[in-house]
Amino acid sequence: MRIWGKVLGAFFGFLLGNVFGLLIGLWLGHRFDRGLGIQGAFRRTPSAEQQAIFFHATFAVMGHIAKAGGQVTEQEIRVASNLMDRMRLSPEQRSSAQRSFREGKEADFPLRQTLAGFRSASQGQRDILRFFLEVQLQAAFADGQVEAAERVILQTIAEELGFSQIELARILAMAEAQMNFFRHGGQYQGGHQSAGQQPPSRDRLKDAYQLLGVSEEAADAEVKKAYRKEMSKHHPDKLAAKGLPPEMMEMAKEKAQEIQQAWEWIREARGIR
Repeated sequence: MRIWGKVLGAFFGFLLGNVFGLLIGLWLGHRFDRGLGIQGAFRRTPSAEQQAIFFHATFAVMGHIAKAGGQVTEQEIRVASNLMDRMRLSPEQRSSAQRSFREGKEADFPLRQTLAGFRSASQGQRDILRFFLEVQLQAAFADGQVEAAERVILQTIAEELGFSQIELARILAMAEAQMNFFRHGGQYQGGHQSAGQQPPSRDRLKDAYQLLGVSEEAADAEVKKAYRKEMSKHHPDKLAAKGLPPEMMEMAKEKAQEIQQAWEWIREARGIR
């Protein structure tokens, strides 16, 4: 049982603010003992206005990407619909998301203005901006590949959100690996596979490495560092603390699970303990 956070928090809280300070310090210490830290103690809940901006930007930009190739395909509509399902939107929220998607398809859709508004509402939180970009990549990969017109839009999105073209290329490669990883299914748990399951094939391992953003030739320490870095970026609690809307949490959990599974595959293949 961890108690030092509570002990030290109570001690310093009392020094700074007597009994009231002691109680605040005890509470903060309890959060640290649970591994939640200050971000968990002061989790930022996005306002209704911020959530509205987030949802509108998400689906409007997705609609804009879907329209980039000309005719919106059934696969692209299905991606948007599946996203609404995963977010468990209410009927009213779903109707609003559908309106935003249709608005994004209009020829005069203000892409840069919409992105600037979203970036401002997100207070420049880089992990939130990256999460938004990764969601848009799902629309771009709806038909299995990113077309030239879609790539131009993605470059604009990256620019407006503060990501370099090099960073975009890296995120694209990781998103493609994620798509393949999802298609393959990640049910193998290192050392704990159920009857009939086989260790991952070489292609699946390749996807796992790309999902973590490292090469197959990377040293064990480098792979472990990449895993921890990606998990830190996508940890649901961390994203929630930075203002990710509650409706997006299921997607964040899925991504964290994929990162964890990729690491388990690699760890087992390399014999890392």
